[in-house]
Amino acid sequence: MKRFVLWICLLPLLAQAQDFGRWFDGRTLRVDCLRRGNAEADTVWVKQLTDRGAAWHGSHTHLLDPFDNGDYRILLRDQATGRVLYTRCYDNLFREYRDTPEGHLRIALFEETMLVPMPRRKAQLVLQRRNAEQHFVDATQIVVDPRKVPMNEHLQCGQPLEVNGGVEKKIDVAIVAQGYAESDSLQLAQDYLRMQGILFGKEPFASHREDFNVYGVRADVGVDYNTFGADRYAMTFRLHQLHDALGTTPADYIVIMLNNPTYGGGAIYNFYAVSSLHPMAEYVLVHELGHGIGGLSDEYVDEDLSYASMHRTPREPLQPNITNLVDFQSKWAHLVAKDVPVPTPDLDVPRTECGPVGAYEGAGYSAKGVYRPTMHCMMRDYAPFCPVCLQRMEDVFKLYTE
Repeated sequence: MKRFVLWICLLPLLAQAQDFGRWFDGRTLRVDCLRRGNAEADTVWVKQLTDRGAAWHGSHTHLLDPFDNGDYRILLRDQATGRVLYTRCYDNLFREYRDTPEGHLRIALFEETMLVPMPRRKAQLVLQRRNAEQHFVDATQIVVDPRKVPMNEHLQCGQPLEVNGGVEKKIDVAIVAQGYAESDSLQLAQDYLRMQGILFGKEPFASHREDFNVYGVRADVGVDYNTFGADRYAMTFRLHQLHDALGTTPADYIVIMLNNPTYGGGAIYNFYAVSSLHPMAEYVLVHELGHGIGGLSDEYVDEDLSYASMHRTPREPLQPNITNLVDFQSKWAHLVAKDVPVPTPDLDVPRTECGPVGAYEGAGYSAKGVYRPTMHCMMRDYAPFCPVCLQRMEDVFKLYTE
């Protein structure tokens, strides 16, 4: 009987795995896009499609994104049947640019690169964005004919740093080393080890180390501080160059290790993360991966940021760890004890502890009108991840390991 029950439980996963072989040929499709616009306009088009030259490194079972997060989505739809084969949500630097003063004045051009499984036959590749009601609508689409997709010229592969299994059942992280000369090989090796130690030094990463593969890539990809006027915000606008450097390296997530002792970093959901070599990197990297992997919002207050008002909207924010109480029931209301009021008054809680789950005002850069789950969290002041953020990270891990 136990064997029979186990077989029944496995049927959905087996069906999805069989669907992968039916709809995809095992290769990886690289999609290079250009996005042009400002606060009033958003136009995107596909610049180039290429065969990445490597097997698909993502999940063979979780092909449809279960998280309603991110302002953008890439979608593959079988041309003959209309069946949706693959979706992934993401964010980008353009989304933040739109909320800056410059984004209200000047049109700018941004690069994007996405990796998706190669369809076995002709498919529609659709780039979507959120409308005013936060629903996804098509921005542009093209037909992908897998027989006519050219091979990518960049076929180099990164150095394996820690491999715990096949790429289709692991979370593959590529650490891109920025700012190292050829003579820095010894330092680079030491810094790779340091970043691995940081990556797996805190929960939930520590308990899931065997679920990760880590690769190292040396490349200069134009990371600069002072992104959008924030001196500690270090990001790159050269996404196509970044993926040229990655070549065929498995990369569910990208971490750019900046060879610079200045405090700083940054991350975009399902895009990439950056951390410098400052002593606080042991917190910065983990915090930034909260953004990059979990799609988590910052929970601290900084009204001086040019995009500080981005979460003060008439609709519930998309990020799972902040709320404006418009639809709190869709967030973490189920985790709040009956005797805890909402909104929740601030409590005197040590910074090494999260404190009870509630709805504490001050989050998403705003001092008023936006609320966070606990007094302290990795996404606020480098405390441990709170229960809400921890659960989202765990859920995303399953998307790549099951």
